[in-house]
Amino acid sequence: MQALRCLPNVGPRSAQRMAYHLLQRDRAGALRLAKALHRAASDIQHCQQCNNFSEQAVCSLCADTARDKQQLCVVEMPADLLMIEQTQSYRGHYFVLMGRLSPLDGVGGRELQLENVLARVAQQPCEVILATSFTVEGDATAHYLTALLQARGVRVTRIARGLPIGGELEQVDAGTLAQALLERREMKLS
Repeated sequence: MQALRCLPNVGPRSAQRMAYHLLQRDRAGALRLAKALHRAASDIQHCQQCNNFSEQAVCSLCADTARDKQQLCVVEMPADLLMIEQTQSYRGHYFVLMGRLSPLDGVGGRELQLENVLARVAQQPCEVILATSFTVEGDATAHYLTALLQARGVRVTRIARGLPIGGELEQVDAGTLAQALLERREMKLS
């Protein structure tokens, strides 16, 4: 039960339910889980280029020669990279920060390996797309990276924020609606 409590949002009762379930109803599942966790902990490393998790020194996305080398999308976490990949609308390269700036938590540029982002940019990209979350820490990370990159003459863009597709205006919070108004675009007929 104590080992399961290391997972996020797993308290004592949840850990107890999981442990009892595995022991009473799914011992084979418990063994599969143990083997998978052991294998992952010993075999998974960080990609030397994008910092994402990988079983190889260079992950399959970085090794893909068909991807656009002129674009580098900077994300906070591997889950963010997966979400962008699921859109099938981005074909450039990535850098995964494994977090975001948070001085109160002791997370600065060194912990996020921002020097590696700068090294990647020095190799080729013409555009860096910042895909950090729209939180105080995500905004701070985006602003800090923008300052570092623009000082080197790099074009920096950030993903837009606003209304969800299919969203009703009456159900959207005021902050999101205000941001959508600020980031509005001119309509053009084709």
